Amino acid sequence: MSNLQRARFLGSPHPSPVALAVLALALGFMGGAPSHASAQGTAQASGAGVVDFSIAAGPLAPALRELASKSNIILSFTAEQSDGKRTSGVSGRHTVSSALAVLLNGTGLRAMQLDNGAFVLRADTSHNTPAHSVPVAAAASANTLPPVTVIGTATASDTTEGTHSYTTGSMSTATRLDLSMRDTPQAVTVITRERIQDQGLATVNDVVQTAPGLTFRRFGPERASFYSRGMYVDNIMYDGLPVSLDSSNLSQDLLATDMAIYDRVEIVRGATGLAQGAGNPSAAINLVRKRPTKIPQVSVGVSAGSWDRYRAELDASGPLSEDGSLRGRTVIATQDYGGYKRGESSKGQTLYGILEKDLNASTKLTLSALHQESKLHGNGFTGLPVASDGSDLGLPRSTSYANDWEHWNKTTNSAFIGLDHRFDNDWRVHLSAYYAQAEVDMQGHYISHNVTTGAYSQLGARNAHQERQASAHLYANGPFELMGRKHELVLGASYRNINFDGNSRQGLALNSKLDLHNFDPSAVADPEIPLRDWMDAKITQQSVYATTRLNVADRVKLILGGRLDWFDYNDTVNTYPNFAANTPSVIANNRYSVDNHLTKYAGLVFDLNDQHALYASYTDIFKPQNYRDASNKLLDPVVGRNYEIGIKGEYFDGALNASAAVFRMDQKNRAYRSTDQTQCVNYPTVTCYSAAGEVRSQGVELEVQGAITPNWQAGAGYTVAIARYRKDATASNVGELFDTDTPRHLFKLSTMYRLPGDLQRWRIGGSVYRQGFIYNKGTTSGIPFYITQKAYAVADLVIGWQATSALDVRLNINNVFDKKYYNALSGSAGFPSNVYGEPRNVMLSARYQF
Repeated sequence: MSNLQRARFLGSPHPSPVALAVLALALGFMGGAPSHASAQGTAQASGAGVVDFSIAAGPLAPALRELASKSNIILSFTAEQSDGKRTSGVSGRHTVSSALAVLLNGTGLRAMQLDNGAFVLRADTSHNTPAHSVPVAAAASANTLPPVTVIGTATASDTTEGTHSYTTGSMSTATRLDLSMRDTPQAVTVITRERIQDQGLATVNDVVQTAPGLTFRRFGPERASFYSRGMYVDNIMYDGLPVSLDSSNLSQDLLATDMAIYDRVEIVRGATGLAQGAGNPSAAINLVRKRPTKIPQVSVGVSAGSWDRYRAELDASGPLSEDGSLRGRTVIATQDYGGYKRGESSKGQTLYGILEKDLNASTKLTLSALHQESKLHGNGFTGLPVASDGSDLGLPRSTSYANDWEHWNKTTNSAFIGLDHRFDNDWRVHLSAYYAQAEVDMQGHYISHNVTTGAYSQLGARNAHQERQASAHLYANGPFELMGRKHELVLGASYRNINFDGNSRQGLALNSKLDLHNFDPSAVADPEIPLRDWMDAKITQQSVYATTRLNVADRVKLILGGRLDWFDYNDTVNTYPNFAANTPSVIANNRYSVDNHLTKYAGLVFDLNDQHALYASYTDIFKPQNYRDASNKLLDPVVGRNYEIGIKGEYFDGALNASAAVFRMDQKNRAYRSTDQTQCVNYPTVTCYSAAGEVRSQGVELEVQGAITPNWQAGAGYTVAIARYRKDATASNVGELFDTDTPRHLFKLSTMYRLPGDLQRWRIGGSVYRQGFIYNKGTTSGIPFYITQKAYAVADLVIGWQATSALDVRLNINNVFDKKYYNALSGSAGFPSNVYGEPRNVMLSARYQF
């Protein structure tokens, strides 16, 4: 299919049903799509490339599609703009900008170029605009509807705001190299700004819930944890700088990051040691902040929904100096939410500001700051109880055993600085640093269940923690020539520091005979639980790394990388004999370090043709552990190794991406208690361990993301990931599932379709989430329990209406069929913490773009 034929296919109001079905399945790797963007196409997309045009006079719409196809650009317009209009055509050699001006002469329209390189059409309000000038700007006109994209070359910019797309042109989280998704030899996903807005993804928890291959799990109503390929995700990244999630409980408490300030989320599944250093072989989740724009833009959004939930946002961006060298952006979000559980409510605010200054034509300085706070009322420490055998008690979803005085208050302040310089030889040097201080103050209850007597007790706890995390990153990247070919190289160094100060007190008896069906939240007065010192910890990690992308042959690219890490951990933990004691009975100091640990990366990409590439990759990651062997020697770090092969497809010049991957992931050197403790050098006072435990996770991932037609965006993924013990001190574990309450099967779909013709102001879409059966089983006080959640599916619906060119209204109906299910399961019957998923709810949102 030629570029012109493909552009006509996409622009047709009635595309072939067979073609749509093949594209919707997203894994139709058999031919037909155009090549991914070439270097020439990128130049043309900027509007500067010179092209030979021969477009005849006639109706405007097909002429625009032909121009987009010929020049390999993204060009966006609506049927309302082009209907009934004709053009005199364009011929000869022109830049893209000049050709557009000639083609649009006399139509009342002009082309405007976005920051990301794409073009949109706007009403020409100036009667004196020269025929061959094309204003370069990104703001919306007051008289047109948002553009319907005519697919041309995908922009090389990785910014997703304003692209109206569910995919992106490039990402760098996996290797620090700016690569397309097709050229990245790992399973990757980008949740774009368009997708975040369509689905109303308010927090990073919501993003993980919708992202293929990732699982969002709660421990109690408020604490969140993420999983990928059967393993816990213990790092999250902000603009490429990792922040640890398992240094303390605090990090998990603060995960509900507001998505108002982010342009996109880049996700890499599998071991990601090259980018993150220490961690589990699970995934890298990189949140990329919004940046200032070169032209002014202001938007205001308001939302109202079920359970008295209200939210407002302001987003203002643009130049702050006459020459545009200083730019700024601020985002303000505030919310006041009720909840579906009795007595639950929350309030929160987010304040974000960022400045960019062009120090000269090659150097840019970036400064940003963030303040985020959340105050929750009526949130218990854990969730709902189960019966002694683990069976479901059938409690209403509105059930809460929180007392009137319970609260969970969280505050985060962070700052970011970046300096970027580009040399004339295409090399770039980037320096960035991040600092965050987080605090949590909570007082609440948890439930204890005596499985022998059947009695339930309510206990009180209070935590007040503070954590400071700092990181810095310096790297340089650029091209080099070797053996007549051009290659790429990245050299970098990084530093991370974490300081945790934890204060806690748990075990206050509130109610020894809790009546699950007749609970009075005001029966127990505020105990004002006094705090005591629990744990102080400090972690540092220093790293150097190198990555190269070798252009081995025209169709073969080899990526090699290595990273050296120095890791140091030191903590003091106080253990108290009972709730009343103020003096610890045990003060333990743990210190361990790892020097010169080498992390390796290798990836091979083979281009089958212009649309498809085969890839194979090996990645690993390490995680230090504080266990000692029989000789009192520190065990080697746990090492996670990821082996992956797959095929990727890039269609319509990058507007649609698809992939299929098979992976195997091994986590080795897991500590387990040595069978013969008499061989331990410190027997019997100290337990010794062996580094011989192993878990293997393997499975398949299928994914599609992007534009199926100009009016139809979709993102879908199906994952099978089965993790089992291969070696363990408990012989009965070998061959058994590693983490039974993480689903082995996941299917996720998000889609949005803009109606054609006279109905093009309307769009309709939604999402489907389906997971497989999960369970926990074991014994408590000798009594077996079995806690289950059968496979279930949840569907959401989205209806959007573009009331005017500036006003967009959206209705989100979540859990349309009001499915009742547990989002998280108790780990045992004695410490129950089941958490229901949200019942059916609606949210009406309106956004006005000035």
